[in-house]
Amino acid sequence: MNPLEARIGYKFRNSLLLAEAMTHPSLSLERRDYPFDNQRLEFLGDSVIQLVITEHLFRLFPDLNEGQMTKMRTAIVSRHALRCLAERLDLGRYLMMGRGEELNGGRTRESNLANAFEALIGAIYLDGGFETARRFVLTEAEDLLVKIHEAPQSINPKGQLQECLQAYQSGAPSYEMLGESGPEHSKQFLCRVLWRGIELARGIGQSKKEAEVAAARTALSLRPWESPWFQLQLQLQPPSNQPKKIPQQRK
Repeated sequence: MNPLEARIGYKFRNSLLLAEAMTHPSLSLERRDYPFDNQRLEFLGDSVIQLVITEHLFRLFPDLNEGQMTKMRTAIVSRHALRCLAERLDLGRYLMMGRGEELNGGRTRESNLANAFEALIGAIYLDGGFETARRFVLTEAEDLLVKIHEAPQSINPKGQLQECLQAYQSGAPSYEMLGESGPEHSKQFLCRVLWRGIELARGIGQSKKEAEVAAARTALSLRPWESPWFQLQLQLQPPSNQPKKIPQQRK
């Protein structure tokens, strides 16, 4: 059993599947003779995780409707959540990648870690079957599932932020995309959330939606609207219902 198998607690029958799951696409771009990367296993693993979590939520919450369960599932299978699961297994250490990707922080990049976790699940599914993959996913996601069960309001950071701000003072938050970076296969988007024209926080995600959710989650954590500086900025703003002054023309 190699160190990664010992770390994840699973012994592969076909060790090539594990090697494929841990191979970032950048390696095959730098070494044309390299036989594979983890994109296909990532595609498969994503579907396995979706099915496992969907079935679990369906059985765990018999009284919830489709929309509520969809929000819960989204929170568990988001890039951010999968990155956290990958970090707990220290998958970044075992990723095989091109030199350029590694020098640019590839071992800690959220998209790489999330993709590696999905690819790992795809490899376990092919090697040990659905039930083995199911047990692995539920074991690794146990803390997230408990948190969702105990605090379901945390599944929608954007909605929670809006409710929190409206209870404090009128006005809904808005989101503004600041830019994007990275290659096409692992783009990252930068977004900020504003309230009454003042920036609350920023967030990064693999999609615009994920960046907005990350910004909302950070704002909820920091709660800048409660700071004296922020309250002063609000006081300095002109009333929203104050009529605009029309300059008089000179005679």
